[in-house]
Amino acid sequence: MNIVVKARHMDVTDAMKEYVENKASKLTRFYDRLHTIEVILDLEADKPSVEIIASGKKSTFVASHHSDEMYSCIDQCLHKVSEQLRRHKDKVRDHQGPTHSETADLGTSQA
Repeated sequence: MNIVVKARHMDVTDAMKEYVENKASKLTRFYDRLHTIEVILDLEADKPSVEIIASGKKSTFVASHHSDEMYSCIDQCLHKVSEQLRRHKDKVRDHQGPTHSETADLGTSQA
């Protein structure tokens, strides 16, 4: 998985970049088919904002957050993306049919 940290109207410190990469690497817990995670840190009129774009095999997940502090902004944005990934994984899992053993158990119990 590739994690890209970009900045607009500001300079990213090494500590902030390491913090983002550490937190973003945990997103694969929710959806393991992620290819790239792009984190855009922005400072608009002295108010930080964060946008995260997570690209998977067939899907793209986008979240953004504006706050007064950069680190809380990063945390909230990562929370939004993780919820999107969790919901997507649940949706994919629910669309799959019953396993072969569950189908076989239903057939034997009716006979």
